[in-house]
Amino acid sequence: PALTGLMDDSFDARKRYAADQLSGRGGGPVRLGKSTSNLFRARMPGPVRRLDLRGFRHVLDVDVAGLEADVEGLTTYEDLVAATLPHQCMPQVVPQLKTITIGGAVAGGGIESSSFRYGFSHEAINELEVLLADGSTVVATPDNEHRDLFFGFPNSYGTLGYALRIRTRLAPVKPYVHLRHLRVRDQRDYFTELEKQCNGPADFVDGTVFGPDDLVLTEGTFSDHAPAVSDYTWLKIYYRSLRERSTDDLTIHDYLWRWDADWFWCSRMFGMQRPIPRFLLGKFMLHSRRYTRLMALDHRWRILERLGRTRDLENVIQDVQIPVRHAAEFLGFLLEEVPI
Repeated sequence: PALTGLMDDSFDARKRYAADQLSGRGGGPVRLGKSTSNLFRARMPGPVRRLDLRGFRHVLDVDVAGLEADVEGLTTYEDLVAATLPHQCMPQVVPQLKTITIGGAVAGGGIESSSFRYGFSHEAINELEVLLADGSTVVATPDNEHRDLFFGFPNSYGTLGYALRIRTRLAPVKPYVHLRHLRVRDQRDYFTELEKQCNGPADFVDGTVFGPDDLVLTEGTFSDHAPAVSDYTWLKIYYRSLRERSTDDLTIHDYLWRWDADWFWCSRMFGMQRPIPRFLLGKFMLHSRRYTRLMALDHRWRILERLGRTRDLENVIQDVQIPVRHAAEFLGFLLEEVPI
């Protein structure tokens, strides 16, 4: 059945509606009922109860002086960024895809090129208001009676509850980001340089590996001015620019979403890196929301498999945390053992 939750009522009314969905109902698995997902694998089929929290998608307050935002859990980072950038600030960590929600990033792990300075998404959180399994809600902070929930919630993937409201710290920004792409051939030199950049004055540090001897480090620095800015939202493709340019300039908005238009580089799976489809469909298609919906359809109908596009291929997207002193060893193992 269609979900019919309160979409635009007050926060307290939406909270009562959420509690009513859990209180007095039978047991069994619960799954969020929402239209987007950044889960990069097919869900296992089975009976579940749909918990409609789609109404919790509002930015409640942006405290510019205190550099803090009060935001509901299913608010996408696209909407949160849209609310904060006009005030010359951004969430300290903005995961790469527009459809990622702040609640999902806190419960499941969120990271980006500012993380060398600020940590993971959950490390920027000051307060959580969490819906528990019995329908009650609690407010958890680092130093109140629910501090165990506050520190246990990150990476809990919904097993402890769902975040209805989050207070998160913000960082000041400038209008532009100047990028410097450094190509490195040796893997150990690459991670030595990465550690050096992370200990330097950069505002953003990013890395991309194209092959065993083709590695790119990207250092981003805020700027008040730019002689010209690049546009990777339509005909040009961001990841290709890393090997084609040594420097670049983007608006802060386009920098934060530089990976979204091509879903990193996965848009080629749908033919969207070919000139004609990109020209004709690009303005509509180049958005992570489109790709996640297409992937959901493909999981259901096995379209790409039937077309022979995924024969002998498996899509794997996996975050790992490796100490920098072991990173070259891990990369060597990965390139040797996994045929990418």
